Amino acid sequence: MKVSFELDAEVRNDLGKGASRRLRRRGKLPAILYGGGEAPLPLQLDHDAVMHKLEHEAFYSHILTVRVDGQEVKAVLKDLQRHPYKPAVLHMDLQRISETEKLRMHVPLHFVGEDVAPGVKQQGGIISRLVTEVEITCLPKHLPEYIEVDVSNLKVNESLHLSDLTVPEGVELVELMQGPEHDLPVVSIHLPRSAVEASEEEGAAGGDSGES
Repeated sequence: MKVSFELDAEVRNDLGKGASRRLRRRGKLPAILYGGGEAPLPLQLDHDAVMHKLEHEAFYSHILTVRVDGQEVKAVLKDLQRHPYKPAVLHMDLQRISETEKLRMHVPLHFVGEDVAPGVKQQGGIISRLVTEVEITCLPKHLPEYIEVDVSNLKVNESLHLSDLTVPEGVELVELMQGPEHDLPVVSIHLPRSAVEASEEEGAAGGDSGES
C-alpha cells in the first residue's frame, strides 16, 4: 500500500539560536525549506507530530507534502539534527523537489530470503549485512521507498555487490556511477568463527596423525 506523509508548517519569523530554543520549549521544531530556485524558508512544525512520522522508515525516503500558509509544497527530508541523548529532534532540513530534476537520496535496503539461503539453511553460515542503505539518483516519480536484496541463492563464502542489486526503472546507484572500483559488497555469508576454528583444528590433527 502506497503511504503518504503530510506536514503542517508555519513560517518562522523569529530567527536565531535563542528563538529556536524558545520554539522547542513550546513543543515546536525549527526547520528550513530550501531548493527549487527559491529563497530558503524558515519553518516551525509540531515536534511530537514529526517524531511520530519519524517512526516510519518510509518517511526518510519519501516525497512529503508540506502545507505552508494554505499552500502545498512537495519536498524530501535531507537532514535531521537529533538531540545527543534525548529522544528529540533539534532541527530539520527539507528540500523542495521539481518533477523534472533528479534527486539524490539515501534509501534503505530490505533483505529477503535469508532463512532459505543455502549458505544458512544447509551450510550453517551466518549473514553479514555490509551495507544497509544506498545513495541513488532519480526523478521524483521513480523514487523507491526501499531496494530489495534477495539472498535466497547465496552460499557460504559468496557475496552480493552493488552491481547485483535490481533497481527500479529510472533509478541509478551513485556509487556505481563513479566507476567499477566502487562496486562495493552489500551482503555475504560466512561460517561462524567457531566452525572455522574447529575445521582448522581438525585439519591440524589430521596432519599430526601421519607422523611417527
